[in-house]
Amino acid sequence: MATVQQVRTSQDTQLLPNQVLSEQQSLVVMKKLLAIAVSGITYLRGLFPEKAYGSKYVDEQKVMILREVRSCPGASQIVQWMQGCFEAIQQKYIYTDPDKPQNVTELYQFRIQYTAKGALMDFESNTNSKVSTMSCGNTRKASILLVRKLYTLMQNLGPLPDSVCLNMKLAYYDDVTPQDYQPPGFKEADGDTIEFEREPVKLTMGEVATPFHTLKMDMTTERQRLEQVEESVKVTEKWVLKMEEEGVLSQKFK
Repeated sequence: MATVQQVRTSQDTQLLPNQVLSEQQSLVVMKKLLAIAVSGITYLRGLFPEKAYGSKYVDEQKVMILREVRSCPGASQIVQWMQGCFEAIQQKYIYTDPDKPQNVTELYQFRIQYTAKGALMDFESNTNSKVSTMSCGNTRKASILLVRKLYTLMQNLGPLPDSVCLNMKLAYYDDVTPQDYQPPGFKEADGDTIEFEREPVKLTMGEVATPFHTLKMDMTTERQRLEQVEESVKVTEKWVLKMEEEGVLSQKFK
């Protein structure tokens, strides 16, 4: 048992470091968190079979990571999309306009902003709301909390419809992005408006900060799907998922 725990700790340290000292290190952390988040969402929402995933650990939390599998072309397509996202992030082309979010049942949005020190990356719903800033002194601890929140929420949400289509969309800064640029796996998009068929609820989950990037995690889902998380709680317009460091899950309403 002690040997297994030691191996997990070593893998965890490599996956998410305690400190980030350079922009390149920060970029690697952002890519890993993006991969963990997207993989976790697709796994826990039942979009692909078990064989499409490998497993890793973030602290004591087992996380499933999408991989390219010949017998599962859908999963391979998502992996290729992610690689295209990584290229665009590294080139500093990514931009997201929260006011121009098509017809969806659940929405996740990664927003990238670049500063003098590097990029600011938000993973959030179509809302301009702000959450409190976390210290960037311990990136690993903040990342662990964020991953736990994501997995706790995904494991308790109501199911998606039997037939769903996964779509990924990128937006760029026009003044710095080459006119004909499209990362691998992407094409020029049509339409900017997103609409929910049923009443949506916006959820704020938290953030991870480094000296070069900040990643905020929010999502939007249908109200009836969220009510299955805890039927005794009346969901209000803004629902905030809060998890204390010791692992206690609580709900905070605004």
